[in-house]
Amino acid sequence: MFKKIFFLLMLASLGCLKAQENAVDLLSIPGPIDYDGTEFLLSWSKQPSKTLFRQQYMLRDERIEDFTQILDFSYFTKEIEMELAVRQKVESIQNREKNDKFAKVNVAESPDGKEYVIDYFISENPEKGEPYIEYDIYRFKPYDNGTQKSFLIISYAKRVYGDLKSAAKSLAKERDHALATMIEYKIPEIKVVAVSAGK
Repeated sequence: MFKKIFFLLMLASLGCLKAQENAVDLLSIPGPIDYDGTEFLLSWSKQPSKTLFRQQYMLRDERIEDFTQILDFSYFTKEIEMELAVRQKVESIQNREKNDKFAKVNVAESPDGKEYVIDYFISENPEKGEPYIEYDIYRFKPYDNGTQKSFLIISYAKRVYGDLKSAAKSLAKERDHALATMIEYKIPEIKVVAVSAGK
């Protein structure tokens, strides 16, 4: 079951999503989002399964094909085993290290043990377009309101295009600040929008 959940996330990975003309706010998140002093606009949303709702936010006038920054909210209306989710994400990056010399992953646990943060670097050298280094941060947060358990994965990605060595150095210098920003980010209240019967 859990493999199925992450398969759905992989199907809609950052590099494959297409921006929508009028994305619907499925999670009742007030926008635009101010993240680290930058304005992010809702660009894509989807309910890939009965219990998973996803929304992505990009900078104005950017495209998914060559974005520089992106925010993603993946919200599960069910309980998820956080340690397993974290382990699977870490293992996916570790497997990538065999063929990607820039790939590197780190894991941190909050002092209270209620959240995890994974951050990692990867590189791509596509047939079309410029090569790039991407820095990603994933924050894993479970919720329990007494009647329902749910789970949120919020992620931030930043890409630097061009020479891979220079891009890697540039992003490495920003890592501490980017990590602190994600850890300190006040997550907005999330409420799944009720879908009318038949839709």
